[in-house]
Amino acid sequence: MSTSLVGRVLVVDDHVDLTELIEGYLSQAGLQVQVSHDGMEAVNAVRQFAPNVVVLDLGLPGMDGIEVCRQVRAFSDCHVLMLTARDDEVDKIVGLSVGADDYMTKPFSPRELVARVQAMLRRARGHTAAMGTDPAADSMTTATVHTIGDLVVNESSRQVQLAGQPVVLTRIEFDLLAVLAARPQLVLSRRQLIEMVWDMAWQGDDHLVDVHIARVRKKLGEDVAHPRFIHTVRGIGYRMGDGR
Repeated sequence: MSTSLVGRVLVVDDHVDLTELIEGYLSQAGLQVQVSHDGMEAVNAVRQFAPNVVVLDLGLPGMDGIEVCRQVRAFSDCHVLMLTARDDEVDKIVGLSVGADDYMTKPFSPRELVARVQAMLRRARGHTAAMGTDPAADSMTTATVHTIGDLVVNESSRQVQLAGQPVVLTRIEFDLLAVLAARPQLVLSRRQLIEMVWDMAWQGDDHLVDVHIARVRKKLGEDVAHPRFIHTVRGIGYRMGDGR
């Protein structure tokens, strides 16, 4: 299970046996691993260890994974892979709404978890590393600043402004918006967005995209019934365009 990827992973779960199992698999994959068993310790560990990826259990005692994720997002843009003990959409959506990048439901394959972590590490800070892997890539503009109405998406600085005001997005939210903004009026399916923003090898629920799109729309002040920027194409996916 070797890999050339180098990265730091923080594993946060109150079940010692599980953290030891995950730590073993991640270490075999050549990754630096640190373990925490409670929420406050985890927040401090993110500050000190500066992980690239946090594997975070939702159901921690005391400070749960939701609050840990909220606090971490205030100072870190590390990837967050949320673990939940229940196959419950509410848990998944709530977890993602505070900035988690992905989720897995227990029980899960440790090898799949390693694959998800490696996929996160392969993904560059910007979305451009994934370009060229999708049939729609030929229509991409080479510009690094995209303007749709009064929305400006600057890929180089990873900044977004709406009517001159900054819009704060998580890493995944920015990458999704930038992919769409680079291809105005082009419809992209959920699977295309997954491949371009997450990783071509990513396997999971394509509706993960919907949760992140909903969060971007909220930050842009979108009226879902009459969107200005991100339009839903039923049964297919999304397209970008100024809907004024």
